[in-house]
Amino acid sequence: MEARRLAILCSHLRPINSGRSRATPSHLSSSNCASVAKSEQQLIYDPHKGSLQDGCVFCRIILGEEPAFKLYEDDSCLCILDTRPLSNGHSLIIPKSHYSSLEATPPSVIAAMCSKVPLISNAIMKSTGSDSFNLLVNNGVAAGQVIFHTHIHIIPRKARDCLWESESLQRRTLKFDEEASRLAESIQEMLHNTKENDSSKVQESNLSGN
Repeated sequence: MEARRLAILCSHLRPINSGRSRATPSHLSSSNCASVAKSEQQLIYDPHKGSLQDGCVFCRIILGEEPAFKLYEDDSCLCILDTRPLSNGHSLIIPKSHYSSLEATPPSVIAAMCSKVPLISNAIMKSTGSDSFNLLVNNGVAAGQVIFHTHIHIIPRKARDCLWESESLQRRTLKFDEEASRLAESIQEMLHNTKENDSSKVQESNLSGN
């Protein structure tokens, strides 16, 4: 499964192959959220940590049942070294409750994770001698997500490290035409409808509370 995860990441992000194969680190098991069918998963509940899924490697790390190199930890999230790093210091910020995707993760949890990015990334860059980093979320199968527990990648970068082949590709210029206009209008409409639905839910909740 670790090999599949790396293959999917490479297919979407296309890091240049150095010609050397990496050995799988021994400090983390190869199990993940996809390794157990949803019907077979058991829900673990800890009042201090929220809902966790049995069979999810990140949940097991949070519970102390799987080893990992922990860089940072607070009540909301945990940061660990990635076991299949794309660069030295490649790390993951993980919420302490199980959410399978970014859209399933409450905004408050996402905010808590993102608020730690400046602190953690600065420490990683200083420790690795890097001066830049990529902040990355693989959300969904087509985007390369393999472990279905929301997480944010911090990938340290150095000048001319040639990590992504895509960085050398020429990007096409957006045309200010009808197609682009329709796309923008469609996204704006989706956002407007989402806001209206959220407002309706809040009003219904307030009414039921009274």
